[in-house]
Amino acid sequence: MKLLVATRNPGKLRELRRMLADGPLEVVGLADVPEFPEAPETGATFAENALAKALDAANATGLPAVADDSGLAVDALNGMPGVLSARWAGRHGDDVANLELLLGQLADVPDDRRGGAFICSAALVVPDGLETVVHGEWPGRIVRAPRGTNGFGYDPIFVPEGEERTSAELSAAEKDAASHRGRAMRALLPHLHSLTS
Repeated sequence: MKLLVATRNPGKLRELRRMLADGPLEVVGLADVPEFPEAPETGATFAENALAKALDAANATGLPAVADDSGLAVDALNGMPGVLSARWAGRHGDDVANLELLLGQLADVPDDRRGGAFICSAALVVPDGLETVVHGEWPGRIVRAPRGTNGFGYDPIFVPEGEERTSAELSAAEKDAASHRGRAMRALLPHLHSLTS
């Protein structure tokens, strides 16, 4: 049975494919299915956006679909950029501009108040109507300058709790084992296994 991972973010697709590789389903991406209209992300929460994306994908393709919505919630910015993480600087997916804007907004914030967390909601929708939403959170802090070349998005400025390296300095395996997305995918695995039993 095929499982559609509904994302156009190549970094996220690579991560999700790695995490689901040992699962019971053949993982395919949006490039592997006929194009369909995708609704814009207008939800107020990560869970709403993830569920809407998974519903669109499952309804359009007839395949079970997984979608996630994730981002960085910074304590000093009252949880922002949050669901706006990918378009914080105005254009969707401009990682460099998003990073620079966020660092500028935190320039005067002392180190002891630079806490935050990566948050992920992942949704599984099966065409027969089953809907499951799970969550993962990865607490840490925001450093003053980017470090590392692994990962994408805000990874170069996020140091996970208990670490001195940014998430962009972790190996793929280390990141998958600890990250918000990894935690959400592990919570989703029992539901994926139930599709083939």
